[in-house]
Amino acid sequence: MHHPSWNFFFENEKQKSLWSSWMAFLDDEYAQHTVFPSRDQIFKAFAITPLSEIKIVILGQDPYHQPGQAHGLSFSVPKGVPLPRSLRNVYKEIENDLQVTMDYQSGDLTYLAQQGVLLLNTILTVREASPLSHIHPFYESFFESVLKTLNEEKQKIVFMLWGHKAHRYVPWIDASKHLIIQTNHPSPLSANRGGWFHTKPFSRANTFLMQHQRTTVNWVNH
Repeated sequence: MHHPSWNFFFENEKQKSLWSSWMAFLDDEYAQHTVFPSRDQIFKAFAITPLSEIKIVILGQDPYHQPGQAHGLSFSVPKGVPLPRSLRNVYKEIENDLQVTMDYQSGDLTYLAQQGVLLLNTILTVREASPLSHIHPFYESFFESVLKTLNEEKQKIVFMLWGHKAHRYVPWIDASKHLIIQTNHPSPLSANRGGWFHTKPFSRANTFLMQHQRTTVNWVNH
């Protein structure tokens, strides 16, 4: 379910009244509708990326809502699945920012999660073909707890907040300690308005990590 380093966090969350409401809601949703990702992948980001090793947090909106795409890591799709348009825009900005070439045949971002990039959406589940269908107070409460926990970590962390739903969590981050990079969401509608392309979040993040004696992230996927 999650890496042992997150045990204390999840034990605390499970004591809250909203947790049982959340689990009951998910029981009903998964029983009555097609929901993404699969139930066992909801907390996948917390399983792959240990708390003490987090360098960067990427916070998006909610999971992909078409079959075969969402697998528990924000913006990522399983190997062999065509890249969604938002992920294509992420790759384009990595290329523009770092002067590298990405492999557009692979949309699996597990390689980033394994380097200390916590890939999260502000809502962890979604009904098929119904974006933002799982907006609920328990997600807001849960992510306030996530951000507070990360903010208290000793290591310096870069918070990449992509889109206005992610921007609302700025108050839970100490900007004097960590780096906050706010941009538009990389979805086509948002990215093409400006505020995504040429914002250089990936080089800015690595520069911050170097300045604080932390190893940088290799953003190239091949």
